[in-house]
Amino acid sequence: MTNNIKKSRPSIESTLKSADTEEFIDIYFYRPIGYRWALFFDKLGVTPNQISIASIFLGVGAGICFYYHDLYLNLLGVFLLVWANSYDSADGQLARMTGQKSNLGRMLDGACGDFWFISIYLAIVFKMFPYWSFWILALAAAAGYFHSKQAAMADYYRNIHLFFLKGKSGSELDNTKDLAEKYKALSWENNFMVKTFETFYLRYTGNQEKASPKFQLMQHSLHKKYQGEAAPEWFRSEFRSLSLPLMKYTNILSFNTRAIVLFVSVLTGFPWVYFVFELTILNFILVYMIKKHESICVKMTKKLLE
Repeated sequence: MTNNIKKSRPSIESTLKSADTEEFIDIYFYRPIGYRWALFFDKLGVTPNQISIASIFLGVGAGICFYYHDLYLNLLGVFLLVWANSYDSADGQLARMTGQKSNLGRMLDGACGDFWFISIYLAIVFKMFPYWSFWILALAAAAGYFHSKQAAMADYYRNIHLFFLKGKSGSELDNTKDLAEKYKALSWENNFMVKTFETFYLRYTGNQEKASPKFQLMQHSLHKKYQGEAAPEWFRSEFRSLSLPLMKYTNILSFNTRAIVLFVSVLTGFPWVYFVFELTILNFILVYMIKKHESICVKMTKKLLE
């Protein structure tokens, strides 16, 4: 009986997005932990969205701990943020394991990180305000603005890569045209919460599209040439090979690298260094990534039109 149960368990590999887009720390740390959380919560009947909500409380708790000039509380904050991110991994793994995928789940999953870092930003601002006055507020506001751009474009390029790797079913790539149609079909009276999330998500996707005009042109050319059918294998294969080297930059702009810098800066007593890191190193990577991806799209569009 035990052997049958073990055989029926989905493998950890089946809960991953793809080998192309997974980062070293995720593969060997967060995904194994998230997988075990997913199995545990599945037995309890906990949904992916409930796990996402739990991660919000953990991440906000981490931010509160980072406010104090106390090494032990700061270390507790590190632990809570790592725990929150393991839940953030678990919710997606459970969704893929059980087929409980939804647009609301994707939007909620993205909102988790926003809540975490809003709490962390506020903690650092209040912590440093007696020393920096309003300068720390300005630095945090600038860093927060670009943080949102960095995370959004990293997420977009990762899903573009997954779209050409696995097709629509293996990617969460959306477009404003389809989202706007779904948005109009929802009523505020009967779908207030969902429509509220959709309002922000529609704007989020629109900003991603505005930052990637050459990709939008490539998609339009693909749709026109193949009448809405899936891109041919030669196109998908070549695009993936060109896109793959950029995946390391999407990972740097996501969670792990910024979390390491955050932990070091907080634990050493210089939390403002994290803001400077976002405004310099991460912005440089963002600009490079966008330019490189757009040049790939120009090259592939020319091939389509030959």
